[in-house]
Amino acid sequence: MINKKLWRATLLAASLGLGAAPAAHADLTIGVVLSLTGPASGLGIPVNTGFALWPETVGGEKVKFITLDDGSDPAKAQKNVQRLISEDKVDVIIGSSTTTPAIAMGEAAAEGQTVQLAAAPAEFPEGKGTWTFRLPQSTAVMAGGVIDHMKKHGVKNFAFIGYNDAYGESWLRDLTNLAKEAGIEITTAERYARADTSVTAQALKAIATKPDAILIVASGSGAAMPHTTVVERGYKGKIYQTHSAASRDLIRLGGKAVEGSFVVSGLAVLPEGLPDSHPSKKIAVDFVNAYEKKNGDGSRNQFAAHAYDAYLILDKVVPAALEKGKPGTQEFRTGLKEALETHGSIPVTQGVITYTKDDHFGFDKQAQMMLTIKDGAFAAAD
Repeated sequence: MINKKLWRATLLAASLGLGAAPAAHADLTIGVVLSLTGPASGLGIPVNTGFALWPETVGGEKVKFITLDDGSDPAKAQKNVQRLISEDKVDVIIGSSTTTPAIAMGEAAAEGQTVQLAAAPAEFPEGKGTWTFRLPQSTAVMAGGVIDHMKKHGVKNFAFIGYNDAYGESWLRDLTNLAKEAGIEITTAERYARADTSVTAQALKAIATKPDAILIVASGSGAAMPHTTVVERGYKGKIYQTHSAASRDLIRLGGKAVEGSFVVSGLAVLPEGLPDSHPSKKIAVDFVNAYEKKNGDGSRNQFAAHAYDAYLILDKVVPAALEKGKPGTQEFRTGLKEALETHGSIPVTQGVITYTKDDHFGFDKQAQMMLTIKDGAFAAAD
């Protein structure tokens, strides 16, 4: 006669995918927090797709992912990190894809002494964010690309239309300093909230200053609305966008209005336009080819590249951290931070990154390129 209790236990094990063999042990636990819903999901979703190209091991260790959605909410992002550290005992955190949530995460990461690889250019006050390393380029690097292009093409002044949050303010700060050095004037700085559905007032104020150019500081699909607004209001000068707008969403939603505009970008959007001597060209081309094979022609984006760059970086530094301790221990987490700060240059899809104790951005101007939009596609700009 069949033992009914044993039979039920066997059925339960089968339904859960359990067997006689023990479950595979994931040596390296990675917590991922992204804006997968909410107004910033246009950044979080593509970042998340980049993890599909990771191999099964990093630095020789098997990997386990725990992915959480911050809903584009800084408070939720911070709570997610606290949970990942206290309950899941993660070895490293990746995210968020949006600046303000990433900053909130950095505070929790520092408190929990766990490395955060931010997928947004989060900036902190002096002495804060000490456990946060950024995957994107700093606003100073990207703003430098914009100012250099303006100077080259005779732009004497420009108007600023941007988010009234940490991303917008960091751009305005760096632009102000770089523009002054280049002898270029900022005619006005108009701000708006990410959730705003109209920027007509800001656009009219910017156009009224008669600038040679307008720079829009926005991200993802949200970058199209202010762009189309200034064009619809009759502006004929140059229009620039930042690297957070370097996606197909800008082209799809902006249509003819964005033709001829300029977008400072990370390298993974158009690596074919890099010189063969660039240390990241082959890495970036290989990435976009693999990504588009999986996701379709034209699907490439720099946000997915940030996720893949996290793999390239960790694959180099995890072995050094393992010399300090095993995954799951504070010795390993501290060793990972030290390895990131001392390893030296690591070529990734977006450039060559060199973290140090004093520089947790690590990119120089080789990590940016200026693009234009021509016939509904990105092309290298002169």
